[in-house]
Amino acid sequence: MAALLYRLGRLSFRRRWTVLLIWVAVLGAVGFGAAKAPAAPDDGFSMPGIESQHAFDLMDQRFPGTQADGAVARVVFVAPTGQQVTSDHNKAAIERVVADAGADSGVAGAVDPFTTRDAVSADGSTAYATVTFKEKANDLSAAEKQPLEHSIQQARDAGLTVEVGGNALADQASAGGATEVIGIAIAAIVLLVTFGSFVAAGLPLLTAIVGVGISLAAITALGSTLGLSSTTGTLAMMLGLAVGIDYAVFVVSRYREERGRGHAPREAAGLAVGTAGSAVVFAGLTVVIALAGLSVVGIPMLTKMGLAAAGAVVVAVLVALTLVPALLGFAPRAVLSRKERKRNRRPAPGHGSAASTAADPVKENGGSRWARFVLRHPLPVLLAAVAGLSALALPVADLQLGMPGDEVKPTSSTERRAYDALAHGFGAGFNGPLTVVVDARGAQDPKAAVEGIEQRVAATEGVVSVSEARFNPAGDTAVFSAVPATGPSDAKTKQIVHTIRDERAAGGFAEGASFEVTGTTAMNIDIAQKVQNALVPYLVVVVGLAILLLLVVFRSLLVPLKAALGFLLSLLAALGLVVAVFQWGWAADLLGVESTGPIMSLMPIFMVGIVFGLAMDYEVFLLSRVREAYVHGDKPGPALVNGFRHSTRVVTAAALIMMAVFSGFVGADESMIKMIGFGLATAVLFDAFVVRMTIVPAVMALLGEKAWWMPRWLHRALPRVDIEGETLSRPVAPDGHESATIGSEGQADDADQGAPIRV
Repeated sequence: MAALLYRLGRLSFRRRWTVLLIWVAVLGAVGFGAAKAPAAPDDGFSMPGIESQHAFDLMDQRFPGTQADGAVARVVFVAPTGQQVTSDHNKAAIERVVADAGADSGVAGAVDPFTTRDAVSADGSTAYATVTFKEKANDLSAAEKQPLEHSIQQARDAGLTVEVGGNALADQASAGGATEVIGIAIAAIVLLVTFGSFVAAGLPLLTAIVGVGISLAAITALGSTLGLSSTTGTLAMMLGLAVGIDYAVFVVSRYREERGRGHAPREAAGLAVGTAGSAVVFAGLTVVIALAGLSVVGIPMLTKMGLAAAGAVVVAVLVALTLVPALLGFAPRAVLSRKERKRNRRPAPGHGSAASTAADPVKENGGSRWARFVLRHPLPVLLAAVAGLSALALPVADLQLGMPGDEVKPTSSTERRAYDALAHGFGAGFNGPLTVVVDARGAQDPKAAVEGIEQRVAATEGVVSVSEARFNPAGDTAVFSAVPATGPSDAKTKQIVHTIRDERAAGGFAEGASFEVTGTTAMNIDIAQKVQNALVPYLVVVVGLAILLLLVVFRSLLVPLKAALGFLLSLLAALGLVVAVFQWGWAADLLGVESTGPIMSLMPIFMVGIVFGLAMDYEVFLLSRVREAYVHGDKPGPALVNGFRHSTRVVTAAALIMMAVFSGFVGADESMIKMIGFGLATAVLFDAFVVRMTIVPAVMALLGEKAWWMPRWLHRALPRVDIEGETLSRPVAPDGHESATIGSEGQADDADQGAPIRV
């Protein structure tokens, strides 16, 4: 592996114009394909295998011309203080809104609150009308929304307070824009401080942007063919940018290190790709495994997002192995710090990876000093770190999964104000009605069968009202709503859904009739349950495959197990903080969280998939340098110090960059985006600085030689890969000509005449 990548690095450096033109051509080709590709399809969110989805599908079949998941606007009218919505003036204004909405060709139906049961509050202060569109929210154009918006404004002009819930008129929130710019700006500052060179700081940013551009253009170009929606690339963009920067940083850092040892530019590029590039390959594989494993969950949209992001990671790896050394060829000395450039003008006395390592003077830095401290006090450091993370993980025991809705939006949004107005006028349950779909095709009297089911549901404890059933044209299927007494994210509402479904199982209904419970509230409950059931199998698959990969990389039985256990500890600690802030409300005001509630159903899966891959990145990059020193003759303790001396600074920079990217999302208005950004940023913080840089060296210090133990039969069975660059130990060039022209930027690579590697 190392020998192959070494040659690839040297070739990319030497043929830099060819490599650059190839990547430019690829970017141009996929960009042209994206520009000519048809529009991306709708998200088509579906959850096969749950009752809510089956009921939605049944509604689509039995109610032709309307989509069960078509956009919905719940228009809430509140009369001025001291007035009622039933007064002639206010009633006329409300009926005008409903009539105008119903006359629109894009509207499937508009329900007048004065002709509907329980659509006017008991005190007469509030009423609501439901407007259902034929198209989904993402497919609605501004022109299709305009008639309803115009009539709503007329009602406001008449003196009514009008707020709109639902998804029809909601602004389509985006996590993009300024957050990525802020993240890139912080990354640039971190890189500049780390490298002390504008060129070295800019190169990883440039290559990462190129990789993300290619990935997103490819997703757009293949969107209509593979059914990739416009949101499929969100995860690919976020991870592609993060790992693209990190992987380039590791290669550039190793190149600078090899130049500091006296190697000529092309030789340094080859050694950088052969060593750091090997770590990049295996780190990228762990991320790909974690992302591809999202298919285990069984959510088609999540599977596509995972595979698209995995493709972006593969592109980032290829860019790091080829484009980065090629760009180094255009500025072989400019990527060095000013001090290094001055020092490299003088020929170095010796070369060769192993020889120069031995000859290099030992320079203490923060990483080596920290490693020596941990070596002196491994047990107290280990106990303190584990105890701290365990304490932070305790709130996970109270984790409640769900899908927070309008109740967690800022009060400045009309959706939140509509939610509050409905809760005040009708009760919290009106914000999360249950939709009951009755299939009476096999019943002798469908109408009587539906009425019987309505009565049973209405009598269920916790249900405050049911609406009048609406039949399809064939008269064999009906839909009605059941309003619970509690809000959509309340645990009691979940129990009501289970109770209604249990009554169905108990029987006693008309023969040939059955019903299913769906709607947004029931869908969220079912999704949370399915994700919870899939979490353990997903962890087993992803962690198991990653352990096998790390067995091959490190030739150790205990190192992969330690890596997996450390990840689980940091994951639980990060999830514990998410629960404490977003569910319990601790320090919620500091983050701008206006309302607490259940944790987003997909949050644990997202954190496992993303953070596990990044955690293994740090594990590979840190311990590959430790193992490299160990393989080249150092004892376990000195090898640990040597590895941390060379890798701590760059891994710290990589983690800070990742945290900067994720933390930018904490400032978003949407609570769910805040939650994702906060969870991922804290997980990276714990894993990089507490687990990888504290627990890992403490455990390695306690294990000593046993850390690298592996049964002989397993050692023989596993394939041999050279991630440490052992095959790159080179004899010194007899004429010393390798460094004779290091100071010449324009022709440095042409003067590289070092002896070939021993393979």
